[in-house]
This record gives sequence, C-alpha cells and structure tokens, in this order.
Amino acid sequence: MTKRVVIDPITRIEGHLRIEVEVDENNVISKAWASSTLFRGLEIILKGRTPMDVGLLVQRICGVCTFSHYLCGTKAVEDAIGAQVPLNAQYLRSMMLDALHIHDHIVHFYLLHGLDWIDVVSALSADPAKAAQVAMKYSDTPYNVGEGDLRAVQEKVQKLVATGKLGPFANAYWGNKTYKFTPEQNLIGVAHYLEALKIQRTAAEMMAIWGGKNPHPQSIVVGGITSVRDMLSPARLQEWAQKHANVQDFVVRAYQADLKMAADAYKTEPSVLGGVNVKNFMAIDEFLISENKYLFKGGVIRNGDLSKIEPVNPDLIEEDVTHAWYNADKPQHPFDGTTIPEHTPFVKRDTVYGELPTVDGAGKYSWVKSPRYNGEPVEVGPLAAMLVNYGHGTPEVVEAVNDFLGATGLPTEALFTTLGRTAARMLHALVLSRHADQTFQSLLTNIQSDETTYIAPTIDPDKEYKGYGMIEAPRGLLSHWLRIKGGLVENYQAVVPTTWNAGPMDGNGKVGPYEASLVGLKIEDPTKPLEVIRVIHSFDPCMACAVHVMDYKGQSLSEFRIDPNAL
Repeated sequence: MTKRVVIDPITRIEGHLRIEVEVDENNVISKAWASSTLFRGLEIILKGRTPMDVGLLVQRICGVCTFSHYLCGTKAVEDAIGAQVPLNAQYLRSMMLDALHIHDHIVHFYLLHGLDWIDVVSALSADPAKAAQVAMKYSDTPYNVGEGDLRAVQEKVQKLVATGKLGPFANAYWGNKTYKFTPEQNLIGVAHYLEALKIQRTAAEMMAIWGGKNPHPQSIVVGGITSVRDMLSPARLQEWAQKHANVQDFVVRAYQADLKMAADAYKTEPSVLGGVNVKNFMAIDEFLISENKYLFKGGVIRNGDLSKIEPVNPDLIEEDVTHAWYNADKPQHPFDGTTIPEHTPFVKRDTVYGELPTVDGAGKYSWVKSPRYNGEPVEVGPLAAMLVNYGHGTPEVVEAVNDFLGATGLPTEALFTTLGRTAARMLHALVLSRHADQTFQSLLTNIQSDETTYIAPTIDPDKEYKGYGMIEAPRGLLSHWLRIKGGLVENYQAVVPTTWNAGPMDGNGKVGPYEASLVGLKIEDPTKPLEVIRVIHSFDPCMACAVHVMDYKGQSLSEFRIDPNAL
C-alpha cells in the first residue's frame, strides 16, 4: 500500500517549493511531484516597457542571484539590437559574475544545504581537541578550527540550546539515522557554518565594488558599464584583489576540506548515492578570462556520455505546460512563448499527516513550466558545468575533479549522485577562485591602452528586433528572450535554471530532474523525510517570492490574488 508524503514549504531555499512523494510499503519513493505555488508575472509586466530598463526590472525576479538576471536581460537586449560592448565592460561584468557564483556557492552549502549533512545537536557532544586533529585529515591548514576555536563554537551553540531559541537550528530532523558525520566532524561543520556568515559578506562586497551595491547592483547599461572611476582607481582594484584572496582562502581551506570530509563520511550512505536520474546536462561558455576566451566551455551531454559533447543549439529549446498552471496548446520556443495563467485546485487525500490538499498529478500542479532540449529533460547547474568541461578536457576542471576523486577514493561515477552534485558546486567555486583572477589581470593590461567602458546603442522605432541572452547563473544555464516592436518590449520570456530542474512532467510523460532524482530513494521515516530535502537542496532551488503559504498541517494562512494585467 502506498503512502503520500507532503513537504510544504521546503525551507532554506529562495521562495516556496512543495514536494510530494508516494512511497511503497518499504518507504521507497515510486512517484514524485515538484510544485511551485507562486505566480508573479514578471514577463507580463515587461511588455510595453523600454528595452533600456529590462535589466533593472528583471533582476527583481530573484533576491539572491539578482545580478544574473540583470546581466542576462541586458545581454538579450544587446543581442537583439546589435549593441557593441567594450572589452573592459565585458571583464568587469565577468568579475561581478565570478563574485556572485562564489558567494552563492558558499551560502548554498553552509547556510542552506549544510544542515542536511551536519547534525548540530551531535556537535555538542564532540571533543574539541579531537575535532581539531580530525580537521587535519582533510586540510594541511584547516580554516579556524583549532581546539580553542572549536570550544568557543560549542559554547556558543550550547548557549542557544539553553535559551530554547535555536534560530536557524530549530525544527530540523536532528538524530536522523542518515546523518553520518561523527560528533567531531559535525563540530567542524558548525564552526565553518558560522565562518561562512562572515566570508559571504566579503564576497558580496567584491560585487559591490563594481556594481555600486549588492543585491540589485546598478552599474550595467545596454552597451557597457558605468563604474569607470572604480575601474581606474588603484585603491579599488587592490580592494577587489584582497577580498578575492580572502574568499579564495576560505574556499580552499574550509569549503574544499568539508566536502572531502563529507565524501569520506557519506560515501556508503545509500540516500546520497543516487539522485541523478536525468543523465542529460547542459552548460554555456562563461567567465571571460581574456579576449574571446572563457574559463568554462559550454555544451550538451546526452545519456551521461562524457565522450560526446555537443554544442548548444538555442533553436532546440522549448517549454511545455501540459502539467503547469498555464494555457498553451503545444510546446513553445521562448521567442514565441506565452504566459497565460490557468490555475487548477489541489485534491484532498490521505497522507502520512492525515487528510491534506495534494497536487493533481494527472492534471496541472505547478507554476513552473517544463523546458525541454530537443524534447528531452536536461539538468543544468554546477554539476552540468563540471561534467561538460570534464568531458571537454578543460585542464582547470580536469585537475580539480581528478584531485578530488583521488583524495576521496571515489570513482568518476560518483559524480552522478547527490553527493557528486553537492561536491560539483564546491569544485566549481574552487576552479573559479583559482583562475578567475585571470580576468582581473586581463583588465589591468587592457586599461593601460583603452579606458572605454560604454558604446551608446541605438534602437530604430520603425524596426522589429528579437534576441536572447544566455549565461551561467549560480544554479545553471539562464536565458532571457525578447522581441522589440515600436521601440518597446513586445514579448519577454525567461527560462531560468530552476525551471529546467524543477519543471513538472511534460506532455510526453517525461519528468524533470527534481522529480526523477527522488524516484527510488528510500526514506527512513516518512514523517521526517530528511533524505528528500537533502536531494532537493543539492540543486539549490530558487522559486523566488511566494504568494501562498501553508502551515505544517497544510492549512492556508493567507492567499493573495493579483490581476497582473492591472499592474
């Protein structure tokens, strides 16, 4: 007899996500549904606006990777109208994207995903002296985890427990049998959790140097960038270099070491040795390190075959809404995409928590569309970028991956797991922190003979344009598509990384990466499904801001109905 498990909302992500799974008598998941319960209509809001404002508007899609949308939307306009962008501006944009990625990866592992691996309660029983010795196993120079440092961390957490106000450590599944760290390893993880709160600020400041502020930077314009005085200031240049060095130090001595520790502890844990059931991956060229040269190459992998990397063909991208809350009679290419809401109700049924509203798996059940590449579901994200470049033989990536596999004793096949997906994000940050300063050096060289940062674009109101921007956001391949008519936006579509990964089943019965990743997963306790959350968190979901929230019993707290056409 099957049982329904409902997790709503999935916490420690951007926005709200609902996951439902069906488990058999052995608590093995046979079916899964990913449902985003938000609708905001940003694409509708853009219609009729000047293209020059697109970047500033679309970065409001997200409160975390704001710069990704800002850059991608601006590049879409530049592609449409044929705007030229000076090399200095390209370098500065790449440096901001570099800072965003490293910032996002650190925040993701420690503050959002880390507690799926680290049992905070267990850390309270650790021996700090022993933990300091354990840390030496994973790094020759561990990051701020000496005996005294660890004792202070333990005392800080104990004080939180004594007050009963646990903050971010409340309402978790502490003690779950699938936690595998020893008390000492957990204490190391908690210590770096607290250090990550500090270092993420430094990474955010790196972006603000060129962006004016963070989040929602404001220095990019169609045709270039406005932070000219910062680019020419030796003090600002040195400030960026120093902050980059500080962040790199944390990535190497803490983040890398902790993933080696996780691989050591979890390499025999069944709940993290699956989770990659869609074996198609896609990434794009990203991080300009010299003129026309990128640190990471793009490509498409089919069926997990790393020996064949195909070039990305934008014409093969379509979005299906068969099981999404939109109306469209067939899959649509983003240039011709529509955003016509068509919400349908949930269905009441028995769950492990009693009777609750649940998704209608046979009908529509999510505000996320289902992107497909040549009709197939595709995973995007750091795992895709690392696999594509490992297949390409990109030296910087091959070195990082092989070193990690060698140090942990894991085979290449381990990359195709939840553990591998989490490790890939660290490896992505590691490669960036090691090599993206090449962009900085290229900028320093170029400004000796060229200080240009902007070339004024033109739009003919009597012409029609179409174009797209495609970049690697921290969560994966992001693309924005627009048509311009009469000098204004005629149509706009954003195909975001989480859409690729979290989309519902398509009209051909093919499920996306989130849903596929859960099938076959065994849950220790269906009422405390840590395993499900750990797998989903490995993708770093970004659903943006929610408009419908439920309590733990599934009861509606508030609903907001907005006519997007009135905005």
